[in-house]
Amino acid sequence: MGDSAYSFSLTTFSPSGKLVQIEYALNAVASGSTSLGVKAKNGVVIATEKKLPTCLIDETSMQKVVKLTDNIAVVYSGMGPDFRVLCRKGRKSAQAYYRIYRETIPVGMLTRELAAVMQEFTQRGGVRPFGISLLVAGFDFNGPQLFQVDPSGSYFAWKASAIGKHMVNAKTFLEKRYNDELELEDAVHTALLTLKEGFEGAMDHNNIEVGIVGADKTFKVLTPAEIKDYLGEVE
Repeated sequence: MGDSAYSFSLTTFSPSGKLVQIEYALNAVASGSTSLGVKAKNGVVIATEKKLPTCLIDETSMQKVVKLTDNIAVVYSGMGPDFRVLCRKGRKSAQAYYRIYRETIPVGMLTRELAAVMQEFTQRGGVRPFGISLLVAGFDFNGPQLFQVDPSGSYFAWKASAIGKHMVNAKTFLEKRYNDELELEDAVHTALLTLKEGFEGAMDHNNIEVGIVGADKTFKVLTPAEIKDYLGEVE
């Protein structure tokens, strides 16, 4: 019997040691729109494609870069409704931490909380894994940080990473362009160039979303006008 015989059970390992439903969840991520993050010396930038299925949708109602605290934000590739659930849980964890310690939650700890929720949904019957990967960006007492969390619940810190449809090409592009001395402005340019590399159609300030956090520890989602200025600089 091959792995396909085990593909409908989340809690049963296949003979080759895989949980096949988690691999299917990664396929859902890989079919989502591309998102990426780049860590600079003095900040982090996350960016994503924001393509709407039809021009009739009000674009202001769709947000893919979401703040969890003043200094931490997340972006996703995969299934949007799953993302909302994790955002809510992340914000609850951040507020619970603040209520006890009276300081903002460290980026690594919030990432671990989100990863724990995702891992929990791989170990119980009657649930399915989250069909998303997350990029968590923030700035705390450890400096700028970028984490990637996958549907299995595994997470790693990255200097630069990409998830979604064109992640392989995007990572290859980032490997060539990245260096440890990048400033935040250069990181924004690198992120835009990387998105542009695999973008289907014309990329403009309305169909991408960019967020940055710098040494002021305040995460900011760039306005379309600001994105337009950055796009003018890289062209």
